[in-house]
Amino acid sequence: MLKGKLLNAVEIIIIVGIATFPLLLSFPFRVNIFLSWEGAYRMSEGQVPFRDFGIPLGGMYWVVPALFFKIFGAQLITLVKAQAFINIISGLAFRYILLTLSVNPIVRVASVLLYAITFSFFNFWPWYNHSAIVYGLIATAFVIHAILRGQGRKKIFSVLMGALFVFLSFFTKQDGGGLFFFLCVLLLLYDGWVDNNWKIPLFFVGGIGFLFGIILTWFSSYDFSYWFNHGQPPHNSRVSVTDILNELLSESQWIKFYLLVILLIVIVRIRQVSSFFRQKNEVVFVLLTLGILGLAAIFQITSYTPVMSNIFFHSFAFAFIFHYLFHYLNIEPSRKFMLAFLCCGIMIWWSHMYWGYVQRVFIRKDTAEGEIAYSKSGENIVSLHNARLKSKKKEDGNKQEKWLNSDLKTLKRIKLPESTIHGINRFLEKAREKQEVRVLNMSELTFLAKEVPYTLERGPKFPLWYHLGVGMFNREAKMFEERIATNYYDFVLFEYLPGLNNFYPFRVRDSLQVHYDLIDEFAAPRSSESGTIEVYRRK
Repeated sequence: MLKGKLLNAVEIIIIVGIATFPLLLSFPFRVNIFLSWEGAYRMSEGQVPFRDFGIPLGGMYWVVPALFFKIFGAQLITLVKAQAFINIISGLAFRYILLTLSVNPIVRVASVLLYAITFSFFNFWPWYNHSAIVYGLIATAFVIHAILRGQGRKKIFSVLMGALFVFLSFFTKQDGGGLFFFLCVLLLLYDGWVDNNWKIPLFFVGGIGFLFGIILTWFSSYDFSYWFNHGQPPHNSRVSVTDILNELLSESQWIKFYLLVILLIVIVRIRQVSSFFRQKNEVVFVLLTLGILGLAAIFQITSYTPVMSNIFFHSFAFAFIFHYLFHYLNIEPSRKFMLAFLCCGIMIWWSHMYWGYVQRVFIRKDTAEGEIAYSKSGENIVSLHNARLKSKKKEDGNKQEKWLNSDLKTLKRIKLPESTIHGINRFLEKAREKQEVRVLNMSELTFLAKEVPYTLERGPKFPLWYHLGVGMFNREAKMFEERIATNYYDFVLFEYLPGLNNFYPFRVRDSLQVHYDLIDEFAAPRSSESGTIEVYRRK
C-alpha cells in the first residue's frame, strides 16, 4: 500500500510540476495568442459567442481562460496560468484512464511522464485544438469507467458525464469532438454487445442529442448556422480522405510502427477469438489504443496547427506496448530499477522537448548562432553554429531585433520586439487623446482594448477574428469596407502579412489606403515571417 501511495504521489508531482513549470518563466509574444486573449476577454466581460461575436467553432475554448481573467485579471500571462490548470486536469484524466485499465504501475508512471513532457509541456498557451483533446480525454475517462467499473445508476451517470464532455469537446473544435464521439460510441457498442444491453450507448447518444437541442434552440436566432462550421458555405470542409491517406502513407512513421507492434501483441494474445472478446479490460484497452491512433492520423490533417497537435497518441501506444511487454517479461511492479530505467529512457527519448531551456540556462556556446566569431589569436572560426550566417533580409521577421518587456500591465512578463513596443506607445498616445475612440483592430495586438481602452464592437455580424475564409468571410469584409468608406472608425490597426493567405483581409487594406491616412507603421510581433502593423486615421 505504501508503495502504491508513493507511486501515486510521484504521478501527481509529475503532472503538477510539469504543468506549472511555465509559470516561472517570461515569454516572447506568441503567434496567434491574440485569439485566446480576444475570446477570453470578451467572455470575461459578459459577452456570449454567436450573440456578441461570430466564430466558426464553439465557445468552450475560452471558458477556462475567461474564468481565470475574472480571478487574476486580463493579462496575457493569465492565459499561461489557465493553461497550467488545463494541463493538470488533462494529466489527471490520462492517469485515471490508465488506472481504470489496470495498467502496470511502473508503466503507468512512465506513461504519465511521457504524456506530461510531450502533450503538457509543449502546450503552455491555450489553443482550441489542445483543449478539444483534453475535453475528449475526460469524456473517454468517464466512458471507460462506466464500462469497466460502473454499475446501475452510477454507470448511467458516468455515461452521461462522458456525453457532456464529448459535447464540450465538439463545441471547442468540431473535428476533435466528432472523433471522440465515434471513439466513445465504439467502446460503448462493444460494452452493449458483451452485456447484451443496448440502453447504455443509447443514453450516451441521447444525452449528446439533448445538449445539441438546447444549444441549437438557444443560438438559432443568432446566425449560428452561418458561423458554426459544419462544412457548409461559406466554410470549406477540411476533411479530405486524400490528404489523410497521403499523410499516413508518406509520413506518420510512429503511428504505423505503433500499429504494427500493437497488432502483433493482439495476435499473440488471442488464443480463442470468442473468449478473447469477452475479456472487457483487454478489448477496451485494444479498442482505445487503436482508436487513439486512428484519431491522431485524422486529427493531424484537420487540425494542422500546431504541427504536433496529435502528439498525445505516443503516451497511449507506449502504455499499451510496455504493459504487455512487462507482462511477458514477468517484471514485478515493485522493481524500482525498472521504473528509473523507463523514466530515464523517456527523458532521453524526448530530450528535444526541454533541451532548449537547459541550453539557454546552463550551456554557453563558444560561437553565437549564425554570427562571425574569432579565436583568441584572431583567426576566423567556422563551426556548426556559424557555417551559415544569419540572413539580414526583412523576410526573417524580428529574429534580428531585440525583444524587451513592456511597461503595459496586460503585457506583464511578455516580451515584444523593441520597435513594436515603441509603436504601441505611439498609438496609445494618439488614441488616448479622445475620451471615446472607435478602433478597428485588425492586428494581433488585441490586448489594446484593455489598455486604451475602447469599446469592442459586438453583435452576430461581427467576427471574433479576421482571417478571411476561416474566421470571417466576404460578407464581413464588405461590411468593414462600407464602414471604412464612411470614416466610421477613428483609428484602424491593420497587420499586413504578405506571406500569409489573407490572415488579415488584403481587400480591407486596399479600402483603407483609399479612405484613410496612414500615420504610422511598426514591426508586427512575429519572428517566423515579416509583418507590419499599419496605423490608419480617418481623414
